[in-house]
Amino acid sequence: MADASLPTADILNDILSAALKAGADAAEAVHADRRTLSLGVRNGELEEVEREESRDLGLRVFVGRRQATVSASDLSPATRDRLVERAVAMARLAPEDPYADLAPRDRLAQGPHPDLDLFDPTECTAEALEAAARQAEDAARATPGVSISEGGSATWSASDWRLVTSHGFDGAHRGSSFSLGVGVIAARDGAKERGSEHRSVRHLSDLPDAGTIGAEAGRRAVARLGARKIASTTAPVIFENRLAAQVISPFVQAMAGTAVTRGVSFLKDRLGQQVLSDAVTLIDDPFRPRGLGSTPFDDEGVAVERRELISAGVINGWLLNTASAAQLGLQTTGHASRGLAGPSGVSGHNLHLEPGERDRAGLMADAKSGLLVTSMFGPSLNPNTGDWSAGVSGFWFEDGQIAWPVSEITVAGNLLAWRDGWWSDRTWSSGVRSTVRRC
Repeated sequence: MADASLPTADILNDILSAALKAGADAAEAVHADRRTLSLGVRNGELEEVEREESRDLGLRVFVGRRQATVSASDLSPATRDRLVERAVAMARLAPEDPYADLAPRDRLAQGPHPDLDLFDPTECTAEALEAAARQAEDAARATPGVSISEGGSATWSASDWRLVTSHGFDGAHRGSSFSLGVGVIAARDGAKERGSEHRSVRHLSDLPDAGTIGAEAGRRAVARLGARKIASTTAPVIFENRLAAQVISPFVQAMAGTAVTRGVSFLKDRLGQQVLSDAVTLIDDPFRPRGLGSTPFDDEGVAVERRELISAGVINGWLLNTASAAQLGLQTTGHASRGLAGPSGVSGHNLHLEPGERDRAGLMADAKSGLLVTSMFGPSLNPNTGDWSAGVSGFWFEDGQIAWPVSEITVAGNLLAWRDGWWSDRTWSSGVRSTVRRC
């Protein structure tokens, strides 16, 4: 059992003091408190209910340039003592890492931290979640042409996170999440097509109506009926906006300092160079109110800021944590991301493309004919060369108008070639000229 007489901040400060007394030169401690309730229905019947509550502690210690991390779900004094003992012992045996250290003091976020409105105190009951999941599934199943339900799901979660370091940082934030989704299968003449819709938000009031989510899932499934295969060709490809993260992800991975330092990035020698069309500006914004990726500081306590990672197609810099920044002779950019165990990795905050001048209709009119991708699966990337491919389905368009649905195809190309053919707009994310292959 946890020591109920101590608040979380005192527990973390006590464990840091114990680590320093045990021989650590520096340390950081993290506490995470999570509550989650998720529920699933299928064909109008309750299928599963899961409830999770956890309080976890993570400790990272440094002995010289050696480091070790440990974690536990028991916050009792005896467990905390064992945690400190094991962490310091492990660090003494670990190989030396010349870049292992706490974040520089001058890069730490200074309070008070901004209120980003990330927490909604509403706690959904199982009955409310079941009702929402049923309503979404009912709306999807009511769509003419839908024959099978893959189920509806609803989830509520809330978390509190606190980081305290031996060099004076103490920061906490809390967040909530509400999710609702449904998937169905439409059938016609023996052919079947899937369709789904899913939303996640910080505040319950921002979640779309369950019936609207269900109806969209049904519409997507039915719209894909009658899908054709097409012969291999080179054609313009437009990606639907909801696939933006999957399209941009390879570039973000290649811009991570952890990849650049290992030499496994097709962008490692292209800092300050144009790698995308001048129509593309990629923003990293940790301060978006109610944003799923918003945060007042990164997972090492470093101050965050809004950044243009790519401006008019030109790479401005890498996403860095403390270790990768030190290895590259740069400063951390506030992109450290970590769990309770293990050293920090790297991640972005609310990445998005600046809007362009044309909507989907405008892009299709410019391209005249090509492929509109509405779903993607199994993307593959060679991180050293930028060769990329993904299985996709969507719609072929002619004369700027949707002609017929297509499936069982692969889109492939080199990401650096997109420099000469990327379009970005307010509603639809991107278009490139790529090779379209029949599977």
